Amino acid sequence: MKLQFPKHFRFGTSTSAVQIETAIDHDWQGFTARDNFIFARTTDHELCWEKDVEIISSLAPNYRMSFMWSRLQRAPLVSLDPDSVNHYRSLLIQLKQRGVDIMLVLHHFANPVWFSDRGGWANKQSVDWWLDYVKKVIHEFGEFVTLWNTFNEPNLYISLSSLAGLFPPQKANPIYAWRVLNNISDAHQRAYEILNALSPGKPVGISHNASILEGDNLLGILPAKITDWWYMHFIPGWFEHCDFFGLSYYSRIGYDPFPVTFLNTPEKIIKKGKLHDDIWEYYPEGLGTCIDRYWKRFRKPIIITENGMSTNDDSQRIKSIYNYLNIIHDRIEKGIDIRGYYHWSTWDNFEWNLGPSYRFGLYSCDPRTKVRVKRPSADVYSSLAHSRKLVIPYLKNP
Repeated sequence: MKLQFPKHFRFGTSTSAVQIETAIDHDWQGFTARDNFIFARTTDHELCWEKDVEIISSLAPNYRMSFMWSRLQRAPLVSLDPDSVNHYRSLLIQLKQRGVDIMLVLHHFANPVWFSDRGGWANKQSVDWWLDYVKKVIHEFGEFVTLWNTFNEPNLYISLSSLAGLFPPQKANPIYAWRVLNNISDAHQRAYEILNALSPGKPVGISHNASILEGDNLLGILPAKITDWWYMHFIPGWFEHCDFFGLSYYSRIGYDPFPVTFLNTPEKIIKKGKLHDDIWEYYPEGLGTCIDRYWKRFRKPIIITENGMSTNDDSQRIKSIYNYLNIIHDRIEKGIDIRGYYHWSTWDNFEWNLGPSYRFGLYSCDPRTKVRVKRPSADVYSSLAHSRKLVIPYLKNP
């Protein structure tokens, strides 16, 4: 089966600066991950960026990226660090020369230590501090940006940092979470207005993490519904000011009544014979369900800002690319306005609280030597991304 994607459809790959650069004074620095790696030196992108530019441009004509806020701005309201500005400008110039369009994420989970020490996103002043950073980023880098993404997955960030205690500042406090939600929502809305004024004509969006959250038995129905309401419905409703709706999707999570994942309960996944990667149940049809849901609700153009698979079995990653893009193409054919797809990730990185042992990359990256090696999936994706054509072979598994 051959699929042809529209000319305006953007294919890209995605990374986060904090996950690929050596830590500089941010709130993840020194964090001990699940695999016992320490969040410090990640993939040496700041040293290998010229080679990484070749990787990025070879894979796709679009790239979703971020800056390390703590590297660029060393204290509240101060000017951006000149050396860091020059570094990022050099990176962006090289990408532009190779024809790569940039979606810039302005906040991707990590905060400077100076920001966290002053109360982080629970402090009302956080909004003004971050907006000052946003204005300076627009001034220094706006010419290189095609699409703006204000916050990466605020539903995931708030849930894991303020309720589950898994991300810094590792809180488990609903009142704290409520303050964070209010401030981040306010920051997004004001940033949307600033970006439209200072960077006109360039679409501004938000991205949300999306999952299928369902009960696996009678005991799981209510917890799944409550989680789905909070995560998939309530929080996204606070970020309706956008030109496009960014959607990241990886999995289905069942409840029995507790979450069932391969990461924490592999025996349950295996017993039921469910397809999975190294973290979650693999459920590609759920991407279509989430697209349908958010298109019906918001009627905003949709961009898949992240999608991929955590696995060392690259043949499964290749199958997932076929499966997911087939679903996206089907929704386009049905009239849903989907504008792009960014694969996560360009190369293996430091997967937040889990560590670098969890592999999402089209290129591998050895967590000790930092050497990148192209996986077969890279050629599959590159061919698709540059031609907008996908030939899907017969697949035994969905």
